[in-house]
Amino acid sequence: MATQAPVTNQIGLSLNDYKGAVSTLCAGCGHDAVTGQIVRAFFQRGVDPQRVAKFSGIGCSSKTPAYFLNRAHGINSVHGRMPSVATGALLANRDLMGIGISGDGDTASIGMGQFIHMVRRNVPLIYIIENNGVYGLTKGQFSATADIGSTLKSGVINDLPPVDLCSLAIELGASFVARSFSGDPKQLAVLLEAAIAHKGLAVLDVISPCVTFNNHEGSTKSYTYAKQNEIPLHEIGFVPASETLDVDYEPGETKVVQLDDGSRITLKKIERDFDPADRLEALSMLRRSYDEGTFLTGLFYVNPEQETLTDMLKIHETPLAHLREADLRPGPEVLTSIMRDLA
Repeated sequence: MATQAPVTNQIGLSLNDYKGAVSTLCAGCGHDAVTGQIVRAFFQRGVDPQRVAKFSGIGCSSKTPAYFLNRAHGINSVHGRMPSVATGALLANRDLMGIGISGDGDTASIGMGQFIHMVRRNVPLIYIIENNGVYGLTKGQFSATADIGSTLKSGVINDLPPVDLCSLAIELGASFVARSFSGDPKQLAVLLEAAIAHKGLAVLDVISPCVTFNNHEGSTKSYTYAKQNEIPLHEIGFVPASETLDVDYEPGETKVVQLDDGSRITLKKIERDFDPADRLEALSMLRRSYDEGTFLTGLFYVNPEQETLTDMLKIHETPLAHLREADLRPGPEVLTSIMRDLA
């Protein structure tokens, strides 16, 4: 019997071409579900893996770039320092598409300062936070995103307020902010495709349960709690630029957001009329959700017009490594001209 040829995307690659090494994470870890959707999203969008740069810090989450896009460039940086490494690489070569994988410890604790400045600079990067509320590599202590009143397996109760990374990102001016759940592959896949199409920094906070240390009764980051308390803000569809837009345009029912590359996100209201361009409403809605003990998922805020750091700094279109010596050393007449302008 003849073997059926694998399905390929628009650049002639199969799904297997977007995979990586076999995962060594715990069986059932939410991070592996995120990896699976990253593989599918990059395949569906027809991204050439060789023009992708993967970045991570330290932690269970930071191991996951090894499990997808094995043809891509990659660097595993120091704990909490992934944003600065990614910023340098993407400024040096603006042809690269960057994806950073971090965790709630790597981002919300030791890396908080770096995360804040990456957000305010709008570095063109897909920034995924695999959020499980604990430090998995150091035996499951509470992280900075753990909710008040949540418990460890040992019975210890958390009495500190959590850091809401989505609210923080919106407040600091991120141009794309969303939250999803590793147990909701359909929603996560659409948000990842939209993040790939977005020009600036796309922050995607994914509730990704730790099956070893934080998947018990009393945890607010467990599979059970997430399934019982998740409230999708809207139904989300993604329409690539090459496809025809076909949505229901009834007033107040559907919101269409066009991204920089011509792709569009369609948001169909479920329980409330929400404008993802309204920063203040997004912050207020997230606060109400926390007070109610639920967590919202979906696209909270997007601003496709916001200038990125590479545009703001007028970074040369040619990667720095490919510039000629004449471009880097233009001669004394150019320096004289610059000094004249500064006089």
